Amino acid sequence: MTAYIGHISLILAFASAVIAVLAIVVGMIKNNPRLVRVGHLQPYLMLLLTLVAVGAMEQALISHNFSIAYVADNNSKQTPLLYSITGLWSALQGSILLWVLVLVAYISIVSFLFRKKISDSVIRVSLLISLLVAIFFLALVVWPANPFVSVIGRPPLDGTGPNPLLQDNILVAVHPVFLYIGFVGFTIPFAFAMASLITKRVGEGWLLETRRFTLVAWGALSLGIVLGAWWSYQTLGWGGFWGWDPVENSALLPWLTGTAYLHSAMAQDRRGLLRVWNLSLLIATFSLTILGTFLTRSGVIVSVHAFSDSNLGPVLLAFFAFVVGSGIFLIAWRGEVLSTPGSIDAPLSREGAFLLNNLLFAAFALVVLVGTLLPLFVQALNGRSLSIGAPFFDAFTTPIGLTLLFLMAIAPALPWRKSNMTTLRSRLLVPVWASLAVLLVCVVAGVRGFTPLLTFTLGAFAGSSALRQIILATVSAKRHKLPLYRGILGRTNGGMLVHLGVVVIAVALAGATSFAHRTQLSIEKGQTVVFDQHSFTFLGWQKILTPSENGVQGLVRIDGGGVFKPGVASFDGNQQGTGTPSIDSSVVDDVYLSLASGPASLPSNQPLVVEVYVQPLVMWMWVGGGMIFFGAILSAIPGKRRKPTQPASLYFPELASG
Repeated sequence: MTAYIGHISLILAFASAVIAVLAIVVGMIKNNPRLVRVGHLQPYLMLLLTLVAVGAMEQALISHNFSIAYVADNNSKQTPLLYSITGLWSALQGSILLWVLVLVAYISIVSFLFRKKISDSVIRVSLLISLLVAIFFLALVVWPANPFVSVIGRPPLDGTGPNPLLQDNILVAVHPVFLYIGFVGFTIPFAFAMASLITKRVGEGWLLETRRFTLVAWGALSLGIVLGAWWSYQTLGWGGFWGWDPVENSALLPWLTGTAYLHSAMAQDRRGLLRVWNLSLLIATFSLTILGTFLTRSGVIVSVHAFSDSNLGPVLLAFFAFVVGSGIFLIAWRGEVLSTPGSIDAPLSREGAFLLNNLLFAAFALVVLVGTLLPLFVQALNGRSLSIGAPFFDAFTTPIGLTLLFLMAIAPALPWRKSNMTTLRSRLLVPVWASLAVLLVCVVAGVRGFTPLLTFTLGAFAGSSALRQIILATVSAKRHKLPLYRGILGRTNGGMLVHLGVVVIAVALAGATSFAHRTQLSIEKGQTVVFDQHSFTFLGWQKILTPSENGVQGLVRIDGGGVFKPGVASFDGNQQGTGTPSIDSSVVDDVYLSLASGPASLPSNQPLVVEVYVQPLVMWMWVGGGMIFFGAILSAIPGKRRKPTQPASLYFPELASG
């Protein structure tokens, strides 16, 4: 009965989406507002029906209804409640169902927010395009990726259970959700961009209408990527957080193009520049989300992050080609109305900096795209295996990243249209001195290596420049006797907080990768061993025995303080052991323990053999990710600009000019 309710709900949601499209199209052709309104109301019904389907699947997972094949394959009676709930997105069919839920929720929000602008052609066409995307994904869960397929024959008494890696860390409950909110969220600005091309209304109005959707999607995707790195770090036992895996790259690619768009959109908003470029970036960003879906759900790559082989590959690839082709066609078709009313007056200006920023992000995305897809093309063409790993990506992306850090410091200090060296010198005086001070401190402290020293110096330069902008806004609010929060809220300071988050991640990444130390220790029970200024005392072995988990842990006291428990465990009766690392994390460094092997039985006098990684500043990567997300949300809150009446400080000449 549960499978029947779930599948029928999805069929009805699909039918509702088709009705919505037909009603809007016919209503526009016949100029019938009532028909258009019928289509405008359908997303609410689609959302209700999708929620029923998701509720049915969750009920089946929680109650261990093994008559449904998806539940039998991804759940067991021993699976804890949390991981039964997250089982919804632990495999291919359920992940597409979550995608549909998020997409329909976005479309419903658009329908509600623009309910009073339904007569606007851009709103109508953008809703129509969003609904067409929803029809595609609903068709997937109704037919080839139906999560409610019943087990053939007699249902099993117990299920297989989730992948062990998906039931060992609470981050599995949040990382995929934020990724999907980010991925799917770019559907809305893409739909508005396409609608502006179709209706020939390619001015700046659609930018304002979609700005907050873009910021929410970008912020969620940013946080999802960082949470994914954190999950990998805590779960996989390799001591790393980013391996340039194709699935990791598939999430990074739309983030790069989306970041470029957020910057260049400001140039279009203020000066009417870069129209074709911004439309191209949005089409590329949405297309890359579809490409990422293809990579993770087609079986073309082997990855710990990817789903198993499926028959969705050709369908997703065809949809990707259709989106790219449609975007290129519309831009070419509307070429005569896409000319920009303005131009970049001088390279040394805010818009000049945004253009350079976009070129760097485009180069970054191209490197990642080539490194990700080239092995697939080589394999498809001649069957040869080509491996492109971290050395390739690091060699190209490191200089681009360092240049972006430098640009992050310069761009906020540049005025629109044109600048001069006197103005720039006064605005960058404090950031330059701050960066030189950090460089001196690092050298005196014994920090060596060109890349980390340059990263720390540029990080100080960019970070102090961002802080200067935040202080400027706060001082301005105080002079106008406004509440402090009025000086902090808004796009500019949200953007500066994002910059600070990026700086924090860059510095932490440089510290963790440049100054990490690794060794393997063999410690007898009761023995204390010192490595890299940390002491490790082995206290003995401990058995792990829960309804879902069976394994062994080594008890290790670090630096005479807390006891940490690296182990090896199997889940849901699966005999294959999975490493469960343990991490002593602090603001200075992380001490990461990963068990090399455990005893076959207890009690045991076998010594502890453990991989030890000591990595500085790792915690700050997760802090930086939170800052980026909060900054993106802050940017979506409108601030209020007023002209100052007080004299300006020497270091804040903007207060004089407004």
